[in-house]
Amino acid sequence: MELRTLRYFLAAAQEENLTRAADILHVTQPTLSRQMMDLEKELGTTLMLRGKNGLTLTDDGLFFRQRAEEIVELADRLEQNFVERNTEVSGVISIGATEAIGSRLFAKLIRQFSEKYPLVQFNLYNEMADYIKDRMDKGLIDVGLLLEPIDTSKYDFIRLSQKETWGVLMRDDHPLAGRESIAPEEITEYPLILPLRERVRAEILNWLKREEKDLNIPLSYTLLSNAVLLVEEGLGCAFCLDGALAIHSSPRLHFLPIRPEHTTRSVLVWKKNHLFSPATSLFIQEINMLRARME
Repeated sequence: MELRTLRYFLAAAQEENLTRAADILHVTQPTLSRQMMDLEKELGTTLMLRGKNGLTLTDDGLFFRQRAEEIVELADRLEQNFVERNTEVSGVISIGATEAIGSRLFAKLIRQFSEKYPLVQFNLYNEMADYIKDRMDKGLIDVGLLLEPIDTSKYDFIRLSQKETWGVLMRDDHPLAGRESIAPEEITEYPLILPLRERVRAEILNWLKREEKDLNIPLSYTLLSNAVLLVEEGLGCAFCLDGALAIHSSPRLHFLPIRPEHTTRSVLVWKKNHLFSPATSLFIQEINMLRARME
């Protein structure tokens, strides 16, 4: 299976039409159609259904698309790395970040680096910690900004000094909105919106001293920007960090820290013993300089 074939398949999946995909790829429609049939024959499965309204991916096709995207992205990054080694410092650094106050320091770090190396570009992915770690392990993300708790055994890391406080986000007309803090027994009778990340979710349930089946949890979230909208619509109270909330503040909402206080920190991580591109290596040097200043 050639890399070109994967690119052909991804173009067809994106356009949902062989004729349009062939135009984009600058090949004939019969050539592209034959390539797709040969690919399905090689894999022993049907990847796409052909109909009057275009192409529809099968379940196998959706799975293949996900893996093909990862392979093509990794191949493009590999090629870019070799180009960078023979030119002035340039290229793309891929960053994965959760929503946290540490993002502000991270943004400052990126600005300072960009002033030194203006030809370097950054791709920023805002996702759950587990998704970021998975893409880091596959070599698709270079550096991650994650929230504890996190297993750092596979990574080099720097723990940022700023503490972030867990609390509950609610509408300003909620019966508990006037309080200064909140205890477990005061919130369990209300609908709750929890983070989807399992380790964080387990810590919240431990604080609540309840099992998940005993609570009213109508919704879960990956990004706080979505949870803010749900809380504004009165669908529940969301557990979140005060630092993340500062990025998505809303005058209609009120944040109450939980009692007893529970704090966490952000961690910058990157793979141990990994050969990075010149641009990424320089960026990691900047991170290590930050660590030296913090110690």
